[in-house]
This record gives sequence, C-alpha cells and structure tokens, in this order.
Amino acid sequence: MKYVRFLHNNEMKYGALEKNDLVVEFEKGYGSDSTPHRHKFKELKLLSPCQPSKIVAVGLNYSDHAKELNMALPSEPVLFIKPGTSVVGPGDNIIYPQSSKQLDYEAEIAAVIRKTCRRVSVENAPDYILGYTCFNDITARDLQNKDGQWTRAKSFDTFSPIGPWIVSGLDTANLKIELKLNGQVKQDSSTANLIFKIPMLVSFISQVMTLLPGDVVTTGTPAGVGPMNVGDTVEVTVEGIGTLKNIIKGELNA
Repeated sequence: MKYVRFLHNNEMKYGALEKNDLVVEFEKGYGSDSTPHRHKFKELKLLSPCQPSKIVAVGLNYSDHAKELNMALPSEPVLFIKPGTSVVGPGDNIIYPQSSKQLDYEAEIAAVIRKTCRRVSVENAPDYILGYTCFNDITARDLQNKDGQWTRAKSFDTFSPIGPWIVSGLDTANLKIELKLNGQVKQDSSTANLIFKIPMLVSFISQVMTLLPGDVVTTGTPAGVGPMNVGDTVEVTVEGIGTLKNIIKGELNA
C-alpha cells in the first residue's frame, strides 16, 4: 500500500493511493477507517508523508561509502538526530542557507514508525514499521567540518526532504537506490550494501530512545555524495518506492 498525506481544499488529509490513480481518504491518520471520499491523485498537493517528532539518522552505513572514504566499517551504528522542523515534502524547495558554502545531497531509504517503539528485538522490529520512503539527508558540509559535530549542519529548515509516499510490505534487502543531480546519476547503489540492516537499526535505536508513531529512521547514504548549487534539481529514487524530487533555492529568493 502507498500511504500519502495531502492537501484537499486547504485541509490536510491522510489516504492511500489506489491503482487507478485515485486516493482513498482516511478518517484520521494511517490505519484509521477509510471514508467514501476518493480524490484524483493528479489534482492533489502531496505533503511529506509523515510529521515526525524526530528523525534518527545513521552515519557511515554503506560499505561502498566507507570504502570511498577509506574508513573502517563501524562496529555499531553511529546515530544523530534531525529535528522535525527540517522536514519538507516532494516538490518543495530546499533552501541553501547563506551561512554555508557547500550543500551536499545524501540519498537514503527511510523507515517510518507505525506504533510506539521501545526496547524491541531485531526479530520484532518489522512489526513497528509502517513502511518505507525516500529521504535526502541535506548537509552543510563545510559547517559539519567546522563544528566537528553534526547538529547545525544537518538541521536547517528544509534539510529533510521526505516522500513522495510511504510503501508498506516492502522487502528492503536488495533495492536499487539512486540519486540524480540535474538528470545526471551521482549515486547508484543497493540496500544490499547496508552495513546494519533496517530491523537491527530500529531495535538498536529503541534501546536508547522511544520512537513514536510517524518518527523516521533513516539509514545512511551510499558512495557518491557531492555538492549542489542554487537552481539544481535533485532526485532520490528507491526501487519499489518511487522518486523524491526537489529544487535548490537561494535563501534570499525563498
């Protein structure tokens, strides 16, 4: 199932995309009863498919990226958090802040949490996942290098594009993940190269903090990370999910 969050008559709604390009509307959130209302998908404004209280991200989690950086594989996941205020949806602009001189893309697959998750096992972790979506971990690389830690570089408004929807029931063991910048492929890998698989990540994080419904666990980026400029179009595509497309805008023109 493809879960979507959208605007209809300037009101936020939750729904699911049907095969005939209609969206069935839910009464409340994902998992609630469906209504009789159907909307033409092409007439809707898609929003980010979730509104997380937090995004828990993982650094250096692809073997090809570690090789590219000539770094040893980590013995356990390296975590950092991005705020919910950094989220934007498909088609929204990514704002290049004036305080940065190097803005990088990082294509990722992300898991969206379905129900409150605390101290779960690896085996039970999939039960807590609503589904999967595309994610772009926008990073002010120069600020990251300057600070020596990652909060400022990862947390600007618009630095967490998510979408276009959440796909449930997806086998994430070996999915192609790709990023295009202005139509040119920059990242091309597979989730088979993940060092720590998604159920392990959800379990590991849940030993540290409680994950809430709608929270996002994003899983690291493969080789090929690089810079973007104002006016660029960036697209993250994950096999079985779809494509998340955003445009880079200057802060003064936002």
